[in-house]
Amino acid sequence: MAQINHGPLLRKLALVVLAMFGFAFALVPLYDVFCRITGLNGKTDDRPATTDRAVPDSTRSIQVEFLAHADARMPWEFSGETVRLSVLPGEVKLVNYRVFNPTERTMVGQAVPSVSPGPAAAYLKKVECFCFNRQELQPGQSKLMPLKFYIDPALPDDINTITLSYSLYDITQAAPVPALAQRK
Repeated sequence: MAQINHGPLLRKLALVVLAMFGFAFALVPLYDVFCRITGLNGKTDDRPATTDRAVPDSTRSIQVEFLAHADARMPWEFSGETVRLSVLPGEVKLVNYRVFNPTERTMVGQAVPSVSPGPAAAYLKKVECFCFNRQELQPGQSKLMPLKFYIDPALPDDINTITLSYSLYDITQAAPVPALAQRK
């Protein structure tokens, strides 16, 4: 009986498995780029916007709702001072969020924004946002964190309400903050 050589087939299968693993590994960054470009899934831009296009349109008003919550593993108290605000497209607004570290250790947090409905994310322009930077708080420290934004006047007419939600995560272990090591 002739012996069958499976070597070439095994090499091809190994290459297919490696290619599939590489593709799966690349999906998350590719999806993030796609969401930022299209505004899909409520992803907002992570860079400050300019106010060049911030010319108020007094013919319509947009309701903006503000939500804030800390991740279950984040012991900080996190809330917005404003729950709902009526905004003219192109009008620059400033709202504040409050954060408090009730623990007995220095911690670092990062806020991640999400916008609903998803297509509105492309029109929410953040000029200044605490979400652009990591937030370090000492034990018992509280902080007022500003959000300066406007709604691009090109926002489609069928969108009348935008919900901006922030989730706050503990990134103390991941944060390369040299000051944390010095304060322990």
